[in-house]
Amino acid sequence: MTAFQRLKLKTVDAPKALAPELPLDTIIQSDCVAAMNALPEASVDMIFADPPYNLQLGGDLFRPEGSRVDAVDDDWDKFETFAHYDDFSRAWLAAARRILKPNGTLWVIGSYHNIFRVGAALQDEGFWILNDIIWRKTNPMPNFRGTRFTNAHETLIWASRSEESRYTFNYRAMKALNDELQMRSDWVIPICAGQERIKDGGHKAHPTQKPEALLYRVLLACTNPGDVVLDPFFGTGTTGAVAKRLGRHFIGVEREKRYVAVAEARIAAALPLDESAMKVMASKRSQPRVPFGALIEAGLIAPGTVLTDAKRRWQATVLADASIASGTVQGSIHKVGASLQDAPSCNGWTFWHVAGEKLEPLDALRQRYQMLTGLE
Repeated sequence: MTAFQRLKLKTVDAPKALAPELPLDTIIQSDCVAAMNALPEASVDMIFADPPYNLQLGGDLFRPEGSRVDAVDDDWDKFETFAHYDDFSRAWLAAARRILKPNGTLWVIGSYHNIFRVGAALQDEGFWILNDIIWRKTNPMPNFRGTRFTNAHETLIWASRSEESRYTFNYRAMKALNDELQMRSDWVIPICAGQERIKDGGHKAHPTQKPEALLYRVLLACTNPGDVVLDPFFGTGTTGAVAKRLGRHFIGVEREKRYVAVAEARIAAALPLDESAMKVMASKRSQPRVPFGALIEAGLIAPGTVLTDAKRRWQATVLADASIASGTVQGSIHKVGASLQDAPSCNGWTFWHVAGEKLEPLDALRQRYQMLTGLE
């Protein structure tokens, strides 16, 4: 067991209770601006923010058969005017920039309701936009009224603290995660479903819970082991759970007491995703290619897993960025397989098998992933 795994999760009630040092692996129950203003300047490596979307819902929404849609109608998502929302955005962005290290980065996610307003405020505050990422959902909620296109994506903005920042970007890890191709700015990942969707009293614990696969990719791309990741809108703790899984420290800020309780229990358990967490109700799509990294993000194969060829002549270990290592040889499942055989190429999906009493080819895991995500 590592020192990080032995850390005890704790929750503090208000910013005034904070010590001068960073409250690592802690959930702070407080307003996000007050909590961030109580933290030391230039002290965190990355901030992931999932702020209220200000959805401006105009009444209940019902499915065609008459059942009510469980939409986001909580008070924390309601603002009187766009001006009030803009003031709120500027306040938390200013607090975030103060505590971010000079070479740190900020990620913020939103929908068409808010992301453009947040993006403008972000630039006004001095952040430097590096990418906008489109998270394309394999299983989006349909437009029940049939009056608009199905809203099947959300947008993430990735920004450095300033134009001069020497930010972290694990390019090779992202390329390995994507079968040795450059990672693109459109990410196809299912929304939370099955066991990953946290329930409280039989209902969704949080209406906008993000999938762990999304945070896995973000944290793997822009942080290193031991880095400090702050989430000012912590919700049910997805950022904390993934940070713990990847050996990063987290600081969570959450105003709602009911979410804090759920997040505490979730992070204390710190369980990786299992197969049932990825089950979705999605139509079949033309998406034949699945990168090996997707299986790791989904929890179908874990870093540290030992692979072998069908005749057990060679072994390799799966690393966190989806590369594999066999002795001094490291690279993708295809490159390592080719190198060991001294061959010009190799289909790593059929060459490599998960070691055990009964060998299972990686291609079988890929087919399982396609079935679970509707990408067959």
